[in-house]
Amino acid sequence: MALLGSNTSRKLYVLKLVILWMVVAVAGLKSTAECTRLRRPGHHRRRPGGGWPAGEAAGAPGCRAYTASLTDFGAVGDGATSNTRAFAAAVANLSLYAADGGAMLVVPPGKWLTGPFNLTSHFTLFLHRDAEILASQDIDEWPIIDPLPSYGRGRDLPGGRYSNFIMGSNLTDVVITGDNGTINGQGKIWWDKFHDDKLEYTRGYLLEIMYSDHILISNLTFKHSPAWNLHPVYSSNVLVSNVTILAPVDSPNTDGINPDSCSNVFIEDCFIVSGDDCVAIKSGWDEYGIAFNMPTQHVIIRRLSCISPSSATIALGSEMSGGIQDIRAEDITAINTESGVRIKTAIGRGGYVKDIFVRRMTLNTMKYVFWMTGNYGQHPDDNYDPNAIPLVQNINYSDVVAENVTIAGKLEGIPKAPFTGICLSNVTVDVVKSKKLKWNCTDVEGVSSAVVPTPCESLRDQGADAAPCPFPTDCLPIDTAAFQKCRYRRVKL
Repeated sequence: MALLGSNTSRKLYVLKLVILWMVVAVAGLKSTAECTRLRRPGHHRRRPGGGWPAGEAAGAPGCRAYTASLTDFGAVGDGATSNTRAFAAAVANLSLYAADGGAMLVVPPGKWLTGPFNLTSHFTLFLHRDAEILASQDIDEWPIIDPLPSYGRGRDLPGGRYSNFIMGSNLTDVVITGDNGTINGQGKIWWDKFHDDKLEYTRGYLLEIMYSDHILISNLTFKHSPAWNLHPVYSSNVLVSNVTILAPVDSPNTDGINPDSCSNVFIEDCFIVSGDDCVAIKSGWDEYGIAFNMPTQHVIIRRLSCISPSSATIALGSEMSGGIQDIRAEDITAINTESGVRIKTAIGRGGYVKDIFVRRMTLNTMKYVFWMTGNYGQHPDDNYDPNAIPLVQNINYSDVVAENVTIAGKLEGIPKAPFTGICLSNVTVDVVKSKKLKWNCTDVEGVSSAVVPTPCESLRDQGADAAPCPFPTDCLPIDTAAFQKCRYRRVKL
């Protein structure tokens, strides 16, 4: 295997890399039977006795012909030395091999302090299990970048925004993975500035990938982001697998995973503790999102675990002006989280939230199980169109068990534009004794069956023998993706 950027006096023992990558099979996706999912390799461990298995990988999709260590570019993993130049040099050097089999940058054990850095195409960033990338706390290292065009301004403040920590734009075939290494945003300085109204621009995100295709994020821990953690935006074919996201539950806007104007997204086997929504699906803000007109669609969320006392397990919106459709979530667990699934929108958003399918939720200690509102507010400016009324329809929840709940459902549509096609089936909610209504419904229409406690009259009871709420049986391309396992020999430089 060819190597680059090496110093012959140094030795690099390249760790085993297991890359899960997608070769999308497009044929035969429609079926009357439930979609047959291919087995996805998970977190692979060392063989007994130590060494890594040998094997050739060059030439396979997602596998890399070249490898280098961060230390080959002068980096020092002491947690104090700035490695901003080393990361920039490593990515610039390895980008030269994009058309010749791609390249992998290995981050070895240590604490690697750095300012923000970019990724490149046909590239893998791999973190050893004892590697931690630390975001610089020198704000002068965070340049100001333009706001997202579908937002028109920063999310915290008007104008631009601070750079994201790890970022890339117009990329193809990018893998951010490891053996459960850590990417640490060291966000407290940003949270303090936010709370003290001392921010000059909107906070950056821990990882943002824009206008890109075939992105894999797996087997890593992300912690203490300045704001949102993982933000794929204007991208397609995105897989987030076996990721842990951690933030204090009182940290502001530390959403876990936010697919934004993206198509074909798969989120699986993730554990999230955050100060905001664990997963938030978005597509632009008011007139800016309407003009940009890029929906988020064809999203699968499976085996998600969430803790977020002040926010939702899965949120749809509130920025949804480009539209949200065909979201499929199943096998969802939440503990001490404000709500199960929350739909957030408002007059002026326009767009739509439709064809939402959720099943098999297990919830414990919630304020709300079902929560939707058409009065969320929070506009980017005063130029939104008051006639831009969002459409919310075909929302399906089935097989839900929830304990220690304050309110089963708070469903608030928009007067003269009700939320329609709501379906609840096989739902059991243990509501604690309270003076609050168990259900509170306005401007919504739908049906229910086998729901305890009995829901609002606007969700007409179809009887216990009624057919359950639908869940799609066809396969999406991202759901039937095959995965290439790549293994590298143990190599000396």
